[in-house]
Amino acid sequence: MSDSRVVIVTGARRGLGRTISEHLLGQGFHVVGCGRKPVEWEAEGFTYLQADVTDLADVRRLVKTARDSGHEVYGVVNNAATASMNHSLLTPASSVTDMLGTSVGASFLVSREAVKVMRKNTRGRIVGLSSVAVPLRLEGQAGYVAAKAGLEGLCQVMAKEFAPFGVTVNVIGATPIDTDMIRGVPKDTIAKLVDQFPIKRLGLRRDVTNALDFFLRPESDAVTGQVLYLGGVPNG
Repeated sequence: MSDSRVVIVTGARRGLGRTISEHLLGQGFHVVGCGRKPVEWEAEGFTYLQADVTDLADVRRLVKTARDSGHEVYGVVNNAATASMNHSLLTPASSVTDMLGTSVGASFLVSREAVKVMRKNTRGRIVGLSSVAVPLRLEGQAGYVAAKAGLEGLCQVMAKEFAPFGVTVNVIGATPIDTDMIRGVPKDTIAKLVDQFPIKRLGLRRDVTNALDFFLRPESDAVTGQVLYLGGVPNG
């Protein structure tokens, strides 16, 4: 990979976002990452902004940082997300609003502002992070499923709109990975979920970075509007 390109990664402070950022750095990219709280790690080629990607001013500051880095703004990984796993009757409306705002609203803002820069280079890659919770319609995750389904629909429309600029938009539907997001979920719940997968194990971080590599490749310029679910979970 060329070291003249920069990728924006949202939710880069910890967990999967940090893994993705470190992976991209290892691939020769520069990374501009962000999160709502201060970051506790650093690396050569990594720039971090404390920013709220649901706020347009913060998003514009994020994209400006990437644009002013001296490198081509090549990619966006919309990884930032929040989750609330509970029965619909027990889920606060504020939690649903937050999940929709982070997965859908923020992905819209970051993608839109980044494409304003990418279109000048007539190429770019946008990748959203979704979940197999969508095709499985998991009980207890109504708000989260709605947010990720919204992200998928958003990306598929943007794929059509951004194609004339040479920008592809795709989605990775991850299986549960051992991160903070699922550590509070009972083990028997996770076991029942994994039993629904043809590949009966929790997701690994490399599962995501492997799919990400494919979508980011320059040779993947004919691949857009796709949702790739991991774990063998079928689409739909």
